[in-house]
Amino acid sequence: MNKLAYKVLNDLDVDIEVTGNPFNLPIESIFQMAARINKKRSFLFVSKVLGKHIPVNPNTSLIAGAVLSILYQKHLKGHLPYSIEQVITAIVDPANANHVFHMIKSNTLPLCEPTIFIGFAETATALGHSMFDIFSGPAKYIHTTREMINEVNPTLDFVEEHSHATSHRCYPLYEQFFQGEESIVLVDDEITTGKTAINIIRDLHHKHPRARYVVASLLDWRSDEDKQRFEDVKHELGITIDCLSLLQGKITVSGGPVESLVSNKGISTPNANAEVLHYSLDKYFMHIPFSSTNTYGETKTESYLKHTGRFGIDALDIPNLDESITRSANELKSYRRGKRTLCLGTGEFMYIPMRIASEMGQGVAYQSSTRSPIHPYAGKDYAIRNVFPFDYPEDPSINYFFYNIPHGTYDEVFVMMERESRPEKLFSYSEALKKTGIPIIHYVHFNN
Repeated sequence: MNKLAYKVLNDLDVDIEVTGNPFNLPIESIFQMAARINKKRSFLFVSKVLGKHIPVNPNTSLIAGAVLSILYQKHLKGHLPYSIEQVITAIVDPANANHVFHMIKSNTLPLCEPTIFIGFAETATALGHSMFDIFSGPAKYIHTTREMINEVNPTLDFVEEHSHATSHRCYPLYEQFFQGEESIVLVDDEITTGKTAINIIRDLHHKHPRARYVVASLLDWRSDEDKQRFEDVKHELGITIDCLSLLQGKITVSGGPVESLVSNKGISTPNANAEVLHYSLDKYFMHIPFSSTNTYGETKTESYLKHTGRFGIDALDIPNLDESITRSANELKSYRRGKRTLCLGTGEFMYIPMRIASEMGQGVAYQSSTRSPIHPYAGKDYAIRNVFPFDYPEDPSINYFFYNIPHGTYDEVFVMMERESRPEKLFSYSEALKKTGIPIIHYVHFNN
């Protein structure tokens, strides 16, 4: 067992006892710590591989999902066409990530039983999709969403225990999506208590019962009491639940939440000379003419993409999506005007932007905006150095953030948004982007 102590901020301390690390991943390559602005939970394991709060090589994030695929394939005793050591090198050294991802993508894992993968919004939408993407065979994928879709009723509706935004819904395009007896694999970046996973298992089993569930995560910090809760649910429902993770352990927290902090919040004068450009990639993708309603009761009529995972996707759809991604990346690559490029996904819309970023050439970093509020602090080993808040264009009542963009780091940023927003709705986002000092802002939307 490996014991680690983290002094997060002020008197907030987190001690970790690592009890499982099946691939012997260096812990420092997986996460850093930060203080969360959330009274339910005062700290956050900030992933260094998700492509959310910390900019990454986009291939590294895609490989993180593939490592979960390998873990699941080993659990099933299925065939592996390459060694796990080859894949782990790309997590430890991003310089290998492009080569390793192409190797993985060219050698998919044959899935030996029908499976539905479900990614949790918002942080695991891309993680779940990249796990699903590595398999060939009878696989489907869907991610939960916090969007309120008007034209279809949610098949699943459940709550998240520790989140600042708690409602999750699933909107499969086809009513029969969950009606089989396939194994369900729930994918999240982190399990703390497991209550959210239990909530969706209960809802799923009540509506579409089946025998087998798997929870796959990068991190698993459940206590003995939490693990017993899983055992109780297994016996109550007469099912199996297997939990797989890249890192497992127990955490002890001391000190209170950080209420306020005087720090580098990334606030500066917006660059009035920043060049703002707009592009559409709608011609490369299939769309669904669904609308949404925000918390003000306003309706947004711009269409959604069909194959993001929000409405379900089948393994047979992967080749068409791959082609759409490559064509989009080639177009955006032609618009690049610098050697240091950031691609920025938006909220739940992570996987397609991540894949596009991975094919846009050298010198491209990827991260995503998020609802997750975190205290910034420019201290050694602290995960969040600065923050740029803005109003979400589709719902100004929701605060969004992007993090960790030191002034002068990038020559340009490609902001990828699934649905187009009117210029006035983008004002807050644009002002935040201009504060980064990035001289060229490319807005890219995908709907028609």
